[in-house]
Amino acid sequence: MKIRKANVLDERTTTNVYIYENRKEEYIVIAVPDLEWSYLVRYEEEIETLRTKLLVSLRKTVVNEQAEPFVDKLLYWTREM
Repeated sequence: MKIRKANVLDERTTTNVYIYENRKEEYIVIAVPDLEWSYLVRYEEEIETLRTKLLVSLRKTVVNEQAEPFVDKLLYWTREM
């Protein structure tokens, strides 16, 4: 499990982002407890489709201006695993 820090709610406060990879079953779980948000990513998902799904999911808890850069960070972090 990897733990990353991101400024999601505002520019001053950092939030822990937990990223768990299950290589045997080929998925990654992203969790942000401060937002009460999590998402399961399958290995076979296309990047653009995944980006859209993450944006739609995050817009329920985060404003759009903050969601787009955060999704880009999440995609980068999941690809580096």
